[in-house]
Amino acid sequence: MHRLTLAPGTMCTLIGPPGCGKSTFAAQWPDTWRVSLDFYRKLAADTETDQSATPVAVQAQDLFLDARLARGLTTIVDSTNLRAPARAGLLARAGHWQRPTVAVLFDVPLATVEAQNAGRDRVVPAHVVREFHGLLPTAEQLHDEGWPTVHLASTLTHPAR
Repeated sequence: MHRLTLAPGTMCTLIGPPGCGKSTFAAQWPDTWRVSLDFYRKLAADTETDQSATPVAVQAQDLFLDARLARGLTTIVDSTNLRAPARAGLLARAGHWQRPTVAVLFDVPLATVEAQNAGRDRVVPAHVVREFHGLLPTAEQLHDEGWPTVHLASTLTHPAR
């Protein structure tokens, strides 16, 4: 196991289903580094679970992502990022700003994700967790999409803050 070290200006994208540990993992960095669809949905609708707020949350994420990348600031993209078009858009944004990219794949077994999801304050419906888990790409798929560096979350340590 090793600690993930990010070069200044890197866009680090977390990829995994709800309940797999992405936000817990992201919490090891300053909160200003993180862009999160859940957080922007909460700002728009007073709850992270209102999926009707996703379009405006995506706009906010893109705005803050561009603002950080333009300034060469290290950024953690904390959302599921399970759909290839969303990942392609993130790669394009980082490419536009000529920033390095890293993907962290949360290849957590479905039973573990379901158990962790059940213990959260905001439980995602089980059928959604299963659907999203089924969308998990492999590290090879991510490399094929253009992610130069892919880490499996299971190989990374979670340091204390």
